Amino acid sequence: MIGELMDPRKTFGKAVTEIAKENKDVVVFSADSGKSSGFGDFIDQFPERYFECGIMEQGAVGMAAGMATAGKIPVFCAIAPFVTCRPYEMVRNDMGYMKQNVKLVGRNCGITYSDLGVTHQSLDDFGLMRLIPGMTILAPQDPVEIEEACKAMIEYEGPVYMRIGNPKIPVLFERKPFVIGKGDIIQDGEDVTIITTGSCTKDVIEANEILKEAGIKAKIIGLPTVLPLDEDLIRDAAAETKKVVTVEEHYINGGMGSMVTELLSDMDGVTVKRLGIPNIYATTSSNYQELLAYYDLDAKGIAKSVKAYLGK
Repeated sequence: MIGELMDPRKTFGKAVTEIAKENKDVVVFSADSGKSSGFGDFIDQFPERYFECGIMEQGAVGMAAGMATAGKIPVFCAIAPFVTCRPYEMVRNDMGYMKQNVKLVGRNCGITYSDLGVTHQSLDDFGLMRLIPGMTILAPQDPVEIEEACKAMIEYEGPVYMRIGNPKIPVLFERKPFVIGKGDIIQDGEDVTIITTGSCTKDVIEANEILKEAGIKAKIIGLPTVLPLDEDLIRDAAAETKKVVTVEEHYINGGMGSMVTELLSDMDGVTVKRLGIPNIYATTSSNYQELLAYYDLDAKGIAKSVKAYLGK
């Protein structure tokens, strides 16, 4: 089901604002990007619960962790590399080591800020966040999942990192409660298992139409939670198809694909092909779709890679 195109940032900001109406403990932190993160209405409705820290991400993480100690539920959202790479020590120590109930959200993730250069690309956030013990990583795949993931994230006790994109994305799924740690079989098949997450899922669904024309029956698994992995779902699928392809807008090394490979490393006869960005400083473009195509992460590129992997 592919439906209305929606802005993920506005969807996210609206969802948090609606939750905050019922949950008085929700507070929001910003690093000079509140309205860009979709918090315009939150600022208007709850000015006393909105904390603008300026371009001081390290301090914002520390302040959010302190607020969590006082029983609040802080949500800190900014451009993805600026809430992961820049304040990494504070995320590791203040959030992770101290087990603080802070919700960190990286927007404009992956290569969606395609025209602003490598400083604004976030291709290592899964890799960085997965190394922090106790961290949960979410990557909702469509606007409905973003809304439901926000509810689950706020209800969950502990540090969470969620990534969302920038370009408008289509509604793909019917609404249902978001269960942290659970994936879904989007389509069944026996030739290959394709595991996808985040906004890549749209392109995988489109790639599947190309694969069908080539006679390839793919089992497609969507992982809106990257950590913890849905281990039983992935291992069962791998046991059936023996061949697994992972797709993510992240470096090939260190992300979801690496996690899946590690999980399946003890299974005889199972091989994994990881699709993502090579471990380089990625190129830039004024057009996001062109950049996806350049790295074979659009529908045509994904289908081409899967067919090559299967020798077809």
